[in-house]
Amino acid sequence: MTGDEKSERSAENAAVEVPEELDARLVPAAFCCWGATIVALVGGWRVGVCTAVGCLLLAVGLWGLMIRPEGSGWRKGVGWVMLAAFSVGAGFAGAGAWHEWEVAGHPLRSVGKGERVRVTVAVADDPKALVEKKFGGKKVMLRADLVEFRAGGEVVRGGGAVLVLAPEVGWKGLLPGQEVVFRARVSGAWRADLTVAVLRADGPPIAVGAAPWWQRAAGRVREDFAGAAQRALPGDAAGLLPGLVIGDTSRLPERVRENFKETDLAHLTAVSGANITILLGAVVVSMRALTVDPRVGAVAAGIALALFVILARPSPSVLRAAVMGAVALLALCTGRRKQALPALCTAIIGLLAWSPQLAVDAGFALSVLATAGLIVLAPGWSDWLRAHGWWRVPADAFAVAAAAFVVTTPVVIAITGHLSLVAIGVNVLVEPVIAPITVLGAIGAVLACCWAPLGELVLFCTAPPLWWLLTVADHAAELGASVTLPTGIRSGVIAAVLCALLIAGLRPRPQRVDVPP
Repeated sequence: MTGDEKSERSAENAAVEVPEELDARLVPAAFCCWGATIVALVGGWRVGVCTAVGCLLLAVGLWGLMIRPEGSGWRKGVGWVMLAAFSVGAGFAGAGAWHEWEVAGHPLRSVGKGERVRVTVAVADDPKALVEKKFGGKKVMLRADLVEFRAGGEVVRGGGAVLVLAPEVGWKGLLPGQEVVFRARVSGAWRADLTVAVLRADGPPIAVGAAPWWQRAAGRVREDFAGAAQRALPGDAAGLLPGLVIGDTSRLPERVRENFKETDLAHLTAVSGANITILLGAVVVSMRALTVDPRVGAVAAGIALALFVILARPSPSVLRAAVMGAVALLALCTGRRKQALPALCTAIIGLLAWSPQLAVDAGFALSVLATAGLIVLAPGWSDWLRAHGWWRVPADAFAVAAAAFVVTTPVVIAITGHLSLVAIGVNVLVEPVIAPITVLGAIGAVLACCWAPLGELVLFCTAPPLWWLLTVADHAAELGASVTLPTGIRSGVIAAVLCALLIAGLRPRPQRVDVPP
């Protein structure tokens, strides 16, 4: 064989792509931590203690098997992975039981339902408008941290998360961090998410404290951004843009909100990992274009992430989205799923350790599943489509949309009973305009605070992509191509089984390539 032939054969061998194996060693630990926390919060602290003991006994049993000399290497490897998973799961079950025990014994739980109390709370998130038909009149809902309450002449100080339902008047413009004093009727918590009680305010607050300076600054930026959008864009687009960029849906028209729900585009109007991925990706690309040192670029991305979290409010949902967005960016930038999957599992464990109530939060589940679909499924599906004649860009777009739809469908059905038959196609159609809207909107938000005319000019550039997004949502909603299914765990489990079978059926089969010597 001549030298040229050897070079050609080497090039052919190099062109043969070997699928990258996923590093799934942290997956059992993430599942054990998640599942143990759910059991402790939903089942109560006694069940949580039993779960912790059970996990610990399983870990001890596995340890006894691992120290025996016989056994193959791979079996011991799996055994050590499961031993670590059960050990960490025992710790999370114990922690969840402790938190649930504290909530169950909270003094506010001993107050009779319907009894009126004078309460002082620290606002934890922006007030959100509620549907009038369901709650009677214009009301808002906000999460807060309890400072103290007065019942029967006795003042009781203590923490704990509470949910406040209040009239719109006097409550709508509150900022996170403000202390509010009001009178309310006490009712039981709606969900097993470590909420102590639901407080139904009788009227406007009696007294309102000042918000931290950084929350006041973020509030001014949000107001300037919304005002510039109102001046630069038509009605629907002006109300939609703040929702797409920073999750501010306070001005989103109800018709647009319903269209987005009907077509499974509602995730675009909430702060999600996609927002973070796009913004951080824009910072990273800009730093590379300017040939800046990678370490400086990483610092710039970190600063941008911190500023975005402050602007969008550092609530658990926003922080969860920030972590998931960073993981998704890692997967996209490195192109190595082997690194991204352990990062996702580490993020799950860290977030649950910091905020156990995320375990029963639907947004957390949807974020985790969508990110896992991006890491595990989308690359293989995209490669299969490209091997069958698709161009790279449409193949990637369709694979990402399809993977996110398939893995999140069971949760969506279990919660809402809604299944859109055009969700994949709609998400593929609007995907190209999301990044320009997000990046231009973020730039316009910053400029609107410095010089309003320049900010409005930048925001005006988002009009064409916003028109396309609204048009697609409007026409897709008019099709009525959605199915209403029963809600609940049973429907979710059935949907999960069907989706698992679909994923198994669509799994690309590795093709054997015979290369002659």
